[in-house]
Amino acid sequence: MTDEKALRSLLEAVANGKVTPDTAFDSLKDLTYESVGEFAKIDHHRQLRTGFPEVIWGPGKTPDQIAQIMEVMRLRNPVVMATRIEPAVYAALESKVSGLRYYESARICAIAPPTIEPQFAGEIGILSAGTADLAVAEEAAVTAELSGFQVQRLWDVGVAGIHRLLSNRHLIESASVLIVVAGMEGALPSVVAGLASCPVIAVPTSIGYGASFGGLAPLLTMLNSCAAGVGVVNIDNGFGAAVLAGQILRTAEKLRLASATS
Repeated sequence: MTDEKALRSLLEAVANGKVTPDTAFDSLKDLTYESVGEFAKIDHHRQLRTGFPEVIWGPGKTPDQIAQIMEVMRLRNPVVMATRIEPAVYAALESKVSGLRYYESARICAIAPPTIEPQFAGEIGILSAGTADLAVAEEAAVTAELSGFQVQRLWDVGVAGIHRLLSNRHLIESASVLIVVAGMEGALPSVVAGLASCPVIAVPTSIGYGASFGGLAPLLTMLNSCAAGVGVVNIDNGFGAAVLAGQILRTAEKLRLASATS
């Protein structure tokens, strides 16, 4: 429904009491997209439908394309985020987009307020098995923070020195959702899920020696976890893990509010 006549007709139907506001909202939430040149169509209403705005995937786009997309998106979104942005690409973007911030470890650049207060109850705990997994873990952490969630980080607690994990069990116990990032053999999520009473999202990384097959070995380990309550996202997908964790917390908040009003 991007046609002006159809939109006006819907608004008149609401004003005349022929259509309820809720029905109109259901129709409008599938609006609208905006073309950027001939290379992109921005889905402005994604946040209405899913709770999360569209995010720019950096690889494969030129700095000029990313900059044009960001400038269009910033007119309607308080936070605009682009993922997998390498330092050289950010250097090119910095002069094109004002107010751009770069999170180098996460490879994310964003237009965002200096501070973002958590908008949802609960805490996302993010654990990494090793220092080499930090790029993926930080992608998850920064994505969650920019989306309005509270994050607690715990790095380098892999099973090769399991006492590092066990001495930080308080974080596992306090978290509402856990994201566990690991390469090599990918055993850490199973260990954490055996200690946790909350959902565990496992993220395999492409870190490891030759037989890890670029992250396939930890992916299969996580899929075959003997611990219950483990969900697995794709290799190196810290962004997807953060969105899933956020959806879990948002759903919990929705259920709490529904229960309070019933």
